Amino acid sequence: MSVDHEELPRPEYPRPQFRRERWLNLNGRWEFEIDRSDTGLERGLVERELAGGIMVPFAPEARLSGVGEQDFMRAVWYRRTLTVPREWDGERLLLHFGAVDHDATVWVNGTEVGRHRGGFTGFTVDITDAAPAGVPVPLVVRARDEPTAPQARGKQSVAFAPSAAKYNRTTGIWQTVWMEPVPAVALRRPRITPNVAAGAFDVEVPLSANLPGATVHVRVGDAAGDVLSGTVRADLDLSPRLSLVLPADRVRLWSPQDPHLYDVHFELRDSGGRVVDSVESYAGLRGIAVTGKQIRINGDVVFQRLVLDQGYYPDGLMTAPSDADLVRDIELGLAAGFNGARLHQKVFEERYLYHADRLGYLVWGEFGDWGCNSWQGQSTNQEPDASYVQEWLEVLERDHSHPSVIGWCPMNETWQDYGDRITALDDVMRAMFLATKAHDTSRPVLDTSGYAHRIPESDVFDSHDYEQDPAAFAENHRPLSDGDPYVNRSDTTGESWSIGYRGQPFFVSEFGGIWWNPAEVGRPQSATGSWGYGERVRSVEEFHARFEGLVSALLDHPDMFGYCYTQLTDVFQEQNGLFGFDRSPKFDIEPIRRAQLRPAAIETNARRQDARGPRTEGP
Repeated sequence: MSVDHEELPRPEYPRPQFRRERWLNLNGRWEFEIDRSDTGLERGLVERELAGGIMVPFAPEARLSGVGEQDFMRAVWYRRTLTVPREWDGERLLLHFGAVDHDATVWVNGTEVGRHRGGFTGFTVDITDAAPAGVPVPLVVRARDEPTAPQARGKQSVAFAPSAAKYNRTTGIWQTVWMEPVPAVALRRPRITPNVAAGAFDVEVPLSANLPGATVHVRVGDAAGDVLSGTVRADLDLSPRLSLVLPADRVRLWSPQDPHLYDVHFELRDSGGRVVDSVESYAGLRGIAVTGKQIRINGDVVFQRLVLDQGYYPDGLMTAPSDADLVRDIELGLAAGFNGARLHQKVFEERYLYHADRLGYLVWGEFGDWGCNSWQGQSTNQEPDASYVQEWLEVLERDHSHPSVIGWCPMNETWQDYGDRITALDDVMRAMFLATKAHDTSRPVLDTSGYAHRIPESDVFDSHDYEQDPAAFAENHRPLSDGDPYVNRSDTTGESWSIGYRGQPFFVSEFGGIWWNPAEVGRPQSATGSWGYGERVRSVEEFHARFEGLVSALLDHPDMFGYCYTQLTDVFQEQNGLFGFDRSPKFDIEPIRRAQLRPAAIETNARRQDARGPRTEGP
């Protein structure tokens, strides 16, 4: 079936690493109504038409939604007519939501068909029994979003107005809504894990159920044609597994310099050889290893020149106005000399990762964990709950097979005094760490970015340091080579928020944040409406000098495996980006690029070490 998606906002296929041919994009104009007191269910909003309209997939706070509401909304309602194509009759019908913030309930034809909690991850509901093919039926969605309750909300402000590093809120649907037909027994999302040492892909193919006599067929190809194929029985294991060993002359590693991707085709065949279900995917053969304080990619030390990317847009807020906007953000980072990004306090939509895979852009997968701070004392203030673990597992499941993801970090700046009692933060952080390691043993895991490290087994250690004087900044991090890294400390007690450092790979995962807005030159720093770190620079020349000084302190450190500069763009009042909020240039980008692209000390030392060959022990 061919469906014209060109007139819809965000018309592109939302799940590029698990693609079926037939699908229906449900973005566009929906009915909409704000339910400030969350009494809509009692007032009959499931059954009646709604008072206004909205452009999905943009949140009602975003200008592109056509609503632009900035006040708190405890609940919002959506409604549209849904007609399942007649040619899909007899198949299971799956309704997908890319993301709905924060608690969603879905009704089809008056019947509740699903619920989901968590504003950053997608969910799917089976609507087969409620939506007969060819019959128009109402689709209704309610999204609840408590304004101040502890929940994962990322950078969304809990005050009316945005301030400092908190921004406009996002309520309700903010990613693509779509539908597809699948057979009664169908392929579920495969996990493709690169095995560089074996020159292979280890593949797990979950199924919705087993089919007697069935087989799963996997075919790998590249630009020259088919590379290899493999077959495994699909009636013995709920998730059939196989290892696909590539011919030696067709092995090509994925790296930032050569982001090579293989095409991967999956088929489920019945006992007679008939294709029951098929999907298209892709994969990159990329390995990550930790040796001492080094993180290696495909055996080579690659200094991680990362930039903080928060994924906000003036008109779309957390939703990119177009697919091209996702590409542009990656290209801006590359042009400035970065080879990757921390995807900060937001789970980015999957198409961003698709473009990072294509362009060779390294990313750390993170979670928007801010929002669990109760401010009820320095030792018990963080109150994350089980929903954090649930939603993080959904992130891992969706993003496991993307080669651009080179590390996981479930939490960020979870400041809390390290006291004598085990707290909710300790429990949930450990649960998220163990869940990550259980799901994926192929990538390093950082328990939390900066502040309160609580997991002794964490593969990585880090800190955040917004010292603006390059000499003082360098001195902060000099003791790392003696096993005494700079750590974040309590403002009240001066004590470290973290457990002790064990010699893991270390990086400064937030620094810089140099405050500069050319429109504010000559105005007192306290009189501006913008915000940034430390003392604002007075000229572009001073910016470049400070940037190069801070970057050099980390590039020249022999035990620093990378850094993350704050940040790619300005975001609302936060004026410390390398580009404006509208992605316009603020600086001549060439000096910024040049300051970063010289070899880092850890890279140079590793090349010398590797040239000498492995050490051998003996008399």
